[in-house]
Amino acid sequence: MKKLIQYTLPILLASSLIGCKSETKSETPAVKPPIASAADLRRRIETLASDKFEGRAPSTPGGIAASQYIADEMEAAGMVPMGDNGTYFQSVELTEAVVQGSSSFVIKSGDTSVLSGDQSSNAVYWTKRMDPSLAISDSDLVFVGYGVVAPEFGWNDYEGLDVKGKTVVMLVNDPGFATQDETLFKGNSMTYYGRWTYKYEEAGRQGAAAALVIHETAPASYGWDVVSGSWTGSQYDLVRPDGGANRTLLEGWLHYDAAKSVLDAAGHDIETLKADALKKGFKPVALKDVKLDARIDQKVSTVKSRNVAGGVVGTKYPDEYILYMAHWDHLGVNSSLEGDQIFNGAVDNATGTAAILEIGQAFVEQGIPERSAIFVAVTAEESGLLGSAYYGAAPLVPLADTVGGLNIDAILPVGKTKDMIVVGYGSSELEDRLNTILEPRGMYIVPDQKPEAGYYYRSDHISLAKLGVPMLYADSGNDHESKGVEYGQAFGDEYTKERYHKPADEYDNSWDLSGIEQTTEILFQLGYDLANSRDWPNWYEGGEFRALRDKMRANK
Repeated sequence: MKKLIQYTLPILLASSLIGCKSETKSETPAVKPPIASAADLRRRIETLASDKFEGRAPSTPGGIAASQYIADEMEAAGMVPMGDNGTYFQSVELTEAVVQGSSSFVIKSGDTSVLSGDQSSNAVYWTKRMDPSLAISDSDLVFVGYGVVAPEFGWNDYEGLDVKGKTVVMLVNDPGFATQDETLFKGNSMTYYGRWTYKYEEAGRQGAAAALVIHETAPASYGWDVVSGSWTGSQYDLVRPDGGANRTLLEGWLHYDAAKSVLDAAGHDIETLKADALKKGFKPVALKDVKLDARIDQKVSTVKSRNVAGGVVGTKYPDEYILYMAHWDHLGVNSSLEGDQIFNGAVDNATGTAAILEIGQAFVEQGIPERSAIFVAVTAEESGLLGSAYYGAAPLVPLADTVGGLNIDAILPVGKTKDMIVVGYGSSELEDRLNTILEPRGMYIVPDQKPEAGYYYRSDHISLAKLGVPMLYADSGNDHESKGVEYGQAFGDEYTKERYHKPADEYDNSWDLSGIEQTTEILFQLGYDLANSRDWPNWYEGGEFRALRDKMRANK
């Protein structure tokens, strides 16, 4: 999923911020240009984003064909198979659920219907449970603020509340965003508690019958059209031993206007409740006489998808690995749309997939390094980072022997830039190595300029990071080398508004691929240098994943 960055003034961090971190010397073997080929990148992006792959949904014929294409490209590039049983594939078993038209969703006040969910304009709903039919009757609604239980921040929106059988209604993001108070959670930077994934999980732990998140564009960082386009149709999950029994019966989103109507019916003003929810000691508010009746009929099946993995075997330290990761999947086809129904995902993430193929090819052509490298194109990122989560649970190479990883997710074809954006800046020593590559190019690092969007928790690197593996999520910036920041920002804004998670995210032959080529070369150099070094970059001292990595490496 693309990080959609709002750019402020260029921040020259190379000396003022990075310099205060641990210093890392980069051994840079001589390389033979060109490292990346714009022609190869263009060919691969165009192919992956073509209609023949039908939007690359994880288990569809188009998705399976796309994964086969990636494997074929890995083989042609000289990468060896690193998947299951000597193949290029790691099998990933998923559940696929499709809500049927016989389903219903009604919020009522007394005998009066306040809201009838239509899976489009006012409410979107689904279930993570694998039952073919589920019903909720007369479930009382309770507003639970942000729906957060965070002991380290002294925050518990469920304190003293029994929500068994009830429907919890909550706000997106976390209190720090709305207040901009740096002492509250992490201020403007979203924590994991602000993610919808956490909110639904916590509601399940609390025993709620249903969980509804109120959508607003600013705190969510995407519009309602992304919600209605992403959470309808086939919904995927990893196969859970309990069949999803630890989740609520129903999960969903409410459009802001729909939520306002519901709260009005209960005699509450939505903006007043939002303000109350920001106060420590907030108490949940029962929405008097407002209840949910819902039925979910769904077609449920177990399906196969696959991660694709190839690599090179190191000449001196074959049991130490550099990891590159990009997701190959996108949103498939929505046959209910008029006109174009295919979500081609050209930027998101044919670009990143093409980049790791190009980098893998460069590892072969430039000379196999001392350490091994594994290139993993993962499935089902758009469904909740499922392919990378599966890899983390069943890694193809030991995580303790994974030196570090680089995640590539959606590179805009904006052209060459003077900056690179690091999402989650200030996390690991991989940033120091990146800086040593950028400085000779006259480039600089810019932190994520929209930390409130929580992009650090929205792409595949987090699946490995939370297990302890140092991961870097870096991308081209906005400071276009000849047209400046305003051009780069406008380019990104247009993509966000008009193309992100829409059928319009299509390949265009007029794309300027020089920036994608630039980013690919830089990320190649970072990994290749590391593969020819004896460094073991770590998370910075005090980072949330440092202790996990130290424990992982303790016996090495």
